[in-house]
Amino acid sequence: MKRLAVIAALLTLLASTLVHAQTRAVAIFAGGCFWCMEPPFDKLDGVLATIPGYIGGTSADPTYEQVSSGRTGHYEAIKVEYDPARIGYSRLLEVFWRNIDPLDATGQFCDKGPQYRSAIFVTDDAQRAEAEASKAALVKSGKLPGRIVTEILPAATFYPAESYHQDYYRRNSVSYSFYRWNCGRDRRLEQLWGPAPKS
Repeated sequence: MKRLAVIAALLTLLASTLVHAQTRAVAIFAGGCFWCMEPPFDKLDGVLATIPGYIGGTSADPTYEQVSSGRTGHYEAIKVEYDPARIGYSRLLEVFWRNIDPLDATGQFCDKGPQYRSAIFVTDDAQRAEAEASKAALVKSGKLPGRIVTEILPAATFYPAESYHQDYYRRNSVSYSFYRWNCGRDRRLEQLWGPAPKS
């Protein structure tokens, strides 16, 4: 009887793990300062977590100081964990585009350097197809006054940023708001995309 109880408990745990895995997917976006990329995704129903970090460089476990030098090849990025039963990858792509300047090859807003470039890091062929279709539709729309330089790249190892960067906009709302305003992010977004949608 004990053996059956143990087997039943293991099967229950396995089933729970499989359900959890099926209801959690990952998207990775680079859109300049990772503090500024958390809020628009955190507002979405179906987003389970947003994690600022680094991706795409040549060294393992980079620090903020190393990445901010612009010499490691890493991007500041955000990993979005989401429930695909509640929100689709295509919706995440819409939010990503609306929160970046896809025309800037030198960085984003007041932040310049290779670590601030915009990119979509795809985790599989399905994401790549959706990302490419999304970019092509944006090009075709003619909405933006220039060439879209945002790249679509294969996801590499994602390194979470230091703890003081996580949820920075919530924990340091005054300094975050001042930085965002001073950087001109919202002014440029309105120039490109029109007024921000009411949340």
